[in-house]
Formats: sequence, structure tokens, C-alpha cells
Amino acid sequence: MSRFLITGGAGYVGSHTVLALRERGEEVVVLDDLRQGHREAVPPGVELVVADLSDRKQVKEVFASHKFDGVLHFAALSLVGESMREPMRYMAENLSNTLWLAEAAVKAGCMRFVLSSTAALFGFPKYIPIDENAEIAPVSAYGESKLMAETGLKWAERVHGLRTASLRYFNAAGADPQGRLGEDHNPETHLIPLAINAALGLGPELTVFGTDYDTPDGTCIRDYVHVTDLADAHLRVLDVLNERPSVRYNVGNGNGYSVREVIETVQRVSGRKVPYREGARRPGDPAVLVASNQRLREETGWQPRHESLEDIIRTAWAWRAAHPQGFSSPAAKSEAA
Repeated sequence: MSRFLITGGAGYVGSHTVLALRERGEEVVVLDDLRQGHREAVPPGVELVVADLSDRKQVKEVFASHKFDGVLHFAALSLVGESMREPMRYMAENLSNTLWLAEAAVKAGCMRFVLSSTAALFGFPKYIPIDENAEIAPVSAYGESKLMAETGLKWAERVHGLRTASLRYFNAAGADPQGRLGEDHNPETHLIPLAINAALGLGPELTVFGTDYDTPDGTCIRDYVHVTDLADAHLRVLDVLNERPSVRYNVGNGNGYSVREVIETVQRVSGRKVPYREGARRPGDPAVLVASNQRLREETGWQPRHESLEDIIRTAWAWRAAHPQGFSSPAAKSEAA
């Protein structure tokens, strides 16, 4: 049995990865400040350390009290719009917290480090699907902050031999098929949960930002990867780092779906109407963003188990319908007990 430190393990992708590690028989310690994470998302029997990554003393204490076989780093500021209002905060916090965490890992002899990165590194891509050879040109402070973190980890590899993996993905979606975990952000900015909330009457009507793009139905096309498939990718690259030095992978479903297709699928799965209105384009929104997963498949054997949009939305709908207040719902609290 190995032991892993998961930062941001009470958050959306992090908690699903914790669950995947536990199901594999591994021991896990979660470090989360709970600004966006939820105590109820941490599975029973998993140690939760409530701490801020900027508190270097607490981070050192976590490494001093446990021997870890690897770190999976999910904790980060991650809202693109907010990053354009507070760019210095995003770049300072996302970079410094990653580097301090990597430094603590190296000093403790923990030499595997997986960064949950972002395909926002690629900005406006020149071709689709976006592979690992695409030009790196972020157009947001969030994307730039993740690029800086990746660069810092390259130096940790070069100088200290830290083996690092960066997983670059766009839109995590869906929920644990067994209904144990789901997506609960405040504020919520992701299309699928916003459409589901609108259908349930839990939020305002959905806004479709732009209907005149050069796509089959005029709305933006995006790549959605099921959160449990994304968790599986993180576990697979951990194993790769046993055999190889640092790696970078793009993670995607391989298929793109438009905003209208998402709305129609939510309506079909739920049997409810999604109230929405058409609005103007948002500045900086590319027409199509789809990530390639070819290298990840070839080098790790990864394959998405939930490829269809309907399957992805069905799991998201099931969890949200059963937990209308998210992790504040009585059902979520009883499951965590």
C-alpha cells in the first residue's frame, strides 16, 4: 500500500481522485483549506488536514508526520474571468503554492508530483484537436499562472530530480456513477451544472453566449471529459512516473459538443425544459476547443469509460437531483457520516 498527499482533495476533481485511489487500496491524506472544497466530499477513513498551502510551516508538518509516495496537486485558483480581474493574485498564489509544495516534497524525499494543469495554456489553438505539440500561448492570467507552475516544476526536475506530470484538460464534467460525489461550486461557472440547475429551478435561466460562431449550430463547441475518467488519468500518470521522468499529457474525451447539444441532452436526460436566453459572445471565447488524448492513450493505456455526452450528463443529473443543495443537502451529510 502506498500513501499519497492530495491537495484540493475536498474539491471536485480532487475528491473523485481520492475515491479512485482508495478503491485501488491506497492510503490518502487530503490537504484542503475548504474555500471551495467540502468536508462531506472527503470519503470516510481519509485524513483531512485543513490548511492553506501558503502556510509553509503547516505544509512542512504534514510531510514530517507522513511518508508520502507521491503528491497530486489540485488546489488552485481556477476562474478565468476572476483571473482577468485579479491577475497578480492568480499568478502569485498558483505559482508560489505549487513551488513551495514541490520544495517540501523534495526535502521529504517524495519524488513523484502530479500537477492538475489546464488546456487554457493553448489560448486560441491553430488546429483541432489540440495535441501536446500545439503552441503554448495562454490568453488569461489563469492559464499563464498554470504555465508558470509547469515551468517551475521543470526546474525542480532538472535540479532535484523530481518526477513531474502535468495533465492539461478543459472541462471536467459528470459525477461518480454510484452517486457518492458530484459537482458543487460556488459560484458555479460550468455549463453542464448551470444547465442542470436551470432545469431544476435551482438557479437562473441559462445564458447562451454567442449563437453566430462558425460551428454547425452557431454555438461554441467544447470537450467534456468525465470526472472519473479524469481521476483515472491522474492515477495512470502516477504509475508512469515510476518508470519515466517528467511527462505532459492533454486529456480530453476526443469529441466536441456544442452549447445547444448540451442543453438538448440535459432536457432529454431530465425530461425537463432548460430555460435559457441567447446573449452576446463573451470576449476571448474560441469557437472550438477539443483536446487530443492520443498520447495519453498510447503511453498509459487510458481510455475514457464515459465517452457519450448523455452518459456524462446522466451521472451529473442523478447526483444534483438527489443533492439539490449540493454537499449541504441532508443526503450528502448522511453519506459522509
